[in-house]
Amino acid sequence: MNVKDIISRMTIEEKFTLLTGKNNFQTVAIERLGIPSIAVSDGPHGVRILEDGGKVRACKAVCFPTSSAMAATWNPGLVRSVGKALGEECGALGVDILAGPGTNIKRTPLCGRNFEYYSEDPLLAGELSAAFIEGVQGEGVGASLKHFAANNQEFDRLQISSEVDIRALREIYFKPFEIAVRKSRPWTVMCAYNRLNGIFCSENKSILNDILRDEWGFDGFVVSDWHAVHDRVKSLKASLELEMPFNDKSAAVLKEAYEKGKITEDEINSALERLLNIVFRISSARSRRLGEYNAESHHGLAKEAALEAITLLKNEDMILPVTKEKAKRVAVIGQFAMEPAIQGSGSSRVIPGNVDSPLERILELAGNDIEVEFSLLYDNNFNGADISIKGLNKAMEAAMNADIVIVFVGNYTDYEAEGYDRRTMKLLPEFENCILRVSAQNPNTVVVVQAGSAIDMSAWIDKVKGVVFAWFTGQAGGSALAEILFGLASPSGKTAETFPVRIEDTPAYGTYPGNGYASWYSEGIMTGYRYYDTYDKDVLFPFGHGLSYTAFEYSCLRISPEAASEGDTVTVGFKIRNSGGIRGKETFQLYVRDMVCKVLRPYKELKAFGKVDLGPGEEKEVFLKLDRDAFAYFNASLNAWHVESGVFQILIGSSSRDIRLKGSVNIKALNDFS
Repeated sequence: MNVKDIISRMTIEEKFTLLTGKNNFQTVAIERLGIPSIAVSDGPHGVRILEDGGKVRACKAVCFPTSSAMAATWNPGLVRSVGKALGEECGALGVDILAGPGTNIKRTPLCGRNFEYYSEDPLLAGELSAAFIEGVQGEGVGASLKHFAANNQEFDRLQISSEVDIRALREIYFKPFEIAVRKSRPWTVMCAYNRLNGIFCSENKSILNDILRDEWGFDGFVVSDWHAVHDRVKSLKASLELEMPFNDKSAAVLKEAYEKGKITEDEINSALERLLNIVFRISSARSRRLGEYNAESHHGLAKEAALEAITLLKNEDMILPVTKEKAKRVAVIGQFAMEPAIQGSGSSRVIPGNVDSPLERILELAGNDIEVEFSLLYDNNFNGADISIKGLNKAMEAAMNADIVIVFVGNYTDYEAEGYDRRTMKLLPEFENCILRVSAQNPNTVVVVQAGSAIDMSAWIDKVKGVVFAWFTGQAGGSALAEILFGLASPSGKTAETFPVRIEDTPAYGTYPGNGYASWYSEGIMTGYRYYDTYDKDVLFPFGHGLSYTAFEYSCLRISPEAASEGDTVTVGFKIRNSGGIRGKETFQLYVRDMVCKVLRPYKELKAFGKVDLGPGEEKEVFLKLDRDAFAYFNASLNAWHVESGVFQILIGSSSRDIRLKGSVNIKALNDFS
């Protein structure tokens, strides 16, 4: 297909029409030139809506774990499989582009959309985003990497200016996008609503053209977030090809600007070429799609993902798993045990075909060996009103008579959502009160939290023996959760974000959410664990934390070569052994520390990771490779990535604060003139 020839045969009116949507979720077709329309759907954890004859309709689809849950798996292969499944569903439902993944950094735990994002760490977020894109696009469906860039809060997102220094942008907020673009070559990138250093992202030529295209090699088209275009002429000149959704003024505005010489035909044709290259790529890829998918198989994959995501945060006295030897009677408290919270709200909200109930699976697993008493406590219409005294008294009585109590709490779907931020990190006070009252009756209390982002547990964490963070694990998360609680699988999820003790401890606390015009990122590069670990701040649970029902030993660290030149590959090898009695999976994390540097650097930074599955007594040797990026920082004076000569410590850990092995490598920089 000769795109340039097609463009040469278009009228000027047709050209302008193509640069905005046909409606809410489709692009314009020009039948006489063989230009098809392509269809877009919200994502990223399920297919949400379809455009049918000009009318938007919701569709039923598999609801997979949300991105924050998928990040807790630390498993790019599993994320790739979920992306592949989503690509299959898109193909079967006639969707050409899935809006996802969301790879924005979790600057503050309060961001209402954190459940849609992966991590506070750019490497982890970037690697998982790349895997997701590869999975989706392998099925002939485009992914839309979003929201570029520095969209880290929902409060005032349509106008706020994220004021970020260049080093923080490059090392933290741009980095996951860079990794995903270079590794997986997404077919589209979606710009963010917000301003970046005073300029709307939809009009920011520096990021959309100079960095995204010229530097990173992006060869797809940029689409606006819905209604994010403020000046269509500026956005076109900045390299935003497709304005979404349909705007009845867009074509006329572009035509007037063209007639006045504000935009040239070369600029118009270049934008059309980038857009149509992807349109025809998608059109030709349709023949590769299966046209159907196995919903039962996808439900099974959603469960597999949930099993790896669910994170055991606390397990005092090995209260979990529940077994008939430990408990003859279990009290299960809370509506979330019957009707789990599986996702957040907003444009990513999916209508699931079927939802597993944790309680149903608990009852199956308990069988005749363990008596289970369920207390409703609150109903699914609970809106923050006080839990009834009758309901609380019944729960306390059940707790008093049980060997183990499992309290289900969390955030309702609408509590974490697009369009607004959370007001607090805490659970609803009614839930906190319930935990405190129940645990006072029975210290053998386990709390299961269903939420999309970090929770302040300071009021009750010391009063309970176990905490399971279930995240928003999609439609199959209920059965997965029950199987974790009863030991059919050992938990292997690990936090992809730090759980601070309280919101006042977070690095962005002093400047979030800004003054109504701007939000100053005064913490710079010190986001998440970079801040807490550098300044030795107390945290509730560190980055990368997650317990298991078994134990793992690390040994035999080898670093080769021990002295290397900038640009050489450094190989790090070590052994991991399952020293416990059951099969389990362990996520290992490699951090790099620059021992002496002329600029401020974090105490440690994640530079590689992996996951192993080991049977009892089994040992494996793993190898990780470090390239130049592992040792570089962005030098603002040079406007370039830079490596200083010196010793770099290699830290191998089970979390950012559970370092098991230490070594070092001496790096000789090629141009060390900083």
